[in-house]
Amino acid sequence: MLSDKFKNQIHLHFLVFIAGFTAILGELISLDATPLVWYRMVIAGLLMFIFIKIKKINLKVSIKALVQFSFAGIVIALHWITFFASIKASNISIALAMFSTGAFFASLIEPILYKRKIIMYELFFGLIVTLGIFLIMQTELKFLLGILLGISSALFSTLFAVLNGKFVAEHNASTISFYEFISGVVFISICLFFSSDGFDREFFNLSLSDLGFIFILASICTAYAFIASVYVMKYLTPYTLVLTYNLEPIYGILIALFLFPESETMSTSFYLGASLIISTVVLNAIFKQKSNKIKS
Repeated sequence: MLSDKFKNQIHLHFLVFIAGFTAILGELISLDATPLVWYRMVIAGLLMFIFIKIKKINLKVSIKALVQFSFAGIVIALHWITFFASIKASNISIALAMFSTGAFFASLIEPILYKRKIIMYELFFGLIVTLGIFLIMQTELKFLLGILLGISSALFSTLFAVLNGKFVAEHNASTISFYEFISGVVFISICLFFSSDGFDREFFNLSLSDLGFIFILASICTAYAFIASVYVMKYLTPYTLVLTYNLEPIYGILIALFLFPESETMSTSFYLGASLIISTVVLNAIFKQKSNKIKS
């Protein structure tokens, strides 16, 4: 019989595989980034609401908390929009490599929000990440827009993670996510309402393939992945969770190379730069764990 810990480690790697597959779905779905994220958040919000009702989770929160969750919902919407826009403007490999720069942004954002000192090795890792981006841009300058959108996505993702880290200490995670999804939908809806090509007939004219891929994205890659990640945290340490999720770009790039070899095969400089960025992310997680052990 497999132990609960081992089974949940396998489950965790499956969740990371799903996270990497999110980028693949972004490539397969023909919609632009903004309507894609709108549909994702609508469906995920509905599924999360069903889960909350089944589990009888209390949705009552203070006005202050609601405003905070709403802000975080806008941030995660912007993260997803810029992430999928990066894929559309370049390819999956570029978007995922740039997404890995989030650890560098965390070293700058966390000291501000948590009022702690800047850690020197994080700044050193930040320089290595910058070098990795420089190497990628040397040969992939044609993907400059995708690179900039990917870096923006990493910035929004990091800000969202730091904000959520403060919320989870006081509120139920499912309640937080539900309000974040709803506020994200409201934010995107307002933007679309004032745009020239917003909620027109074409917006709701989805192909069967797009509808199917969006449902997989919203249900399995969003609602299920979130609920399952909360579940595995009961059996695995936060360090294991963070370190394993740092493999997401590797899984995603390998899947992309297998499915789209013509568009995803990149230059040697790209893989060298991406390796520097991803390795830095993993090393940062290891250093943090050792630092926490020393403090405890």
